[in-house]
Amino acid sequence: MSVHTFIEDQTKSEIVRNLPLKLLLIVAFVPAFGSLSFSQIGGSHTYEFLNLSNSARVAGLGGNFLAIKDNDMTLTLANPSLITPEMHNNLAFSFVNYFTGPNYGYVMYSRTFKNAGSFVGTFQFIDYGKFTETDASGNTYGSFGASEYALSIGWARKLSPVFFIGANAKLIYSQLESYKSFGIAVDVAGTYCAKDESFTASLIGRNIGAQIVTYRPGNRESLPFELQIGLSQKLKHIPVRFSELITHLERWDLTYTDPSDPANQKDPITGETKEKTGAGKFADQLMRHIVLGAEITIAKTFSIRIGYNYQRRQELKLYSKPALAGFSLGFGLRVKMFDISYTRATFQAGSPNPNYFTVAVNLQQFSKKKE
Repeated sequence: MSVHTFIEDQTKSEIVRNLPLKLLLIVAFVPAFGSLSFSQIGGSHTYEFLNLSNSARVAGLGGNFLAIKDNDMTLTLANPSLITPEMHNNLAFSFVNYFTGPNYGYVMYSRTFKNAGSFVGTFQFIDYGKFTETDASGNTYGSFGASEYALSIGWARKLSPVFFIGANAKLIYSQLESYKSFGIAVDVAGTYCAKDESFTASLIGRNIGAQIVTYRPGNRESLPFELQIGLSQKLKHIPVRFSELITHLERWDLTYTDPSDPANQKDPITGETKEKTGAGKFADQLMRHIVLGAEITIAKTFSIRIGYNYQRRQELKLYSKPALAGFSLGFGLRVKMFDISYTRATFQAGSPNPNYFTVAVNLQQFSKKKE
């Protein structure tokens, strides 16, 4: 199990008419198929850092991937089918101040070759900071660090005017104190994008791979494989785009028993534990698969983003003070060839919460301007 998993566990009317019917059907039925698929238990995988939100825009809409085809290179790490030739010579940096201590970031660059196609290279890292080394009696022997890295190359191909496919190949390295591990993985994705680019749908299989070198001999761990669907709908007469992310199609039940949840407390008189109704339990399990987001664009240069992650809220909120747990708010600003984004995500009230910063620059425009 990676250090990231441990830290996360501890901190743990016009609109409707414009939404396609197929979007609503997918919301209602797709996650239920996960009950027939291979089930996984959260926290039992290594390299969990691969699932972190890699850009402020992605985080601002509440999830760790998006299905928006508008030549934003920072979306391609999680959804390689969004890679386009228009991203040629684009460069992007992301940095996240992640809770207390850990920090992580990304560097991305895109290049299109005449015969080979369009590619995006990404280097990502997470530094968990310094830890005090002690023995069982509390004697201190110094300190140690922990960090993880991944290098990925993404490629995409256009099958038709509306269908696109893509894949990422990843090399992964992890060092936790004196324990080292190496792994390989791929992401595969397919995207449908309407000709007017108002509606986009993506199907993604992430982190398909294996741990090649284990932390300890004979202790091979699985990667955080996940099946996801992303949907986005842009309204016709209002500059608003709605996003919906459907996560963990490979597993239906994402709930767990929280002993601190008032709903799990025994009745002092009868001694019975309160339980949700069948409909309430189904709704709770369904919503844990769904992340909702909205993006408002003003004059094509300024965007306001808001996201709601139900599962994050249910797992990390304080029952005495839920506040805005599970919500995220951010903005994006386009200045000539620069795109600047910032997001503040609330995981838990009263605790340090992540700040996401992303800067992207179109070097191609910069070169033309210089010429």
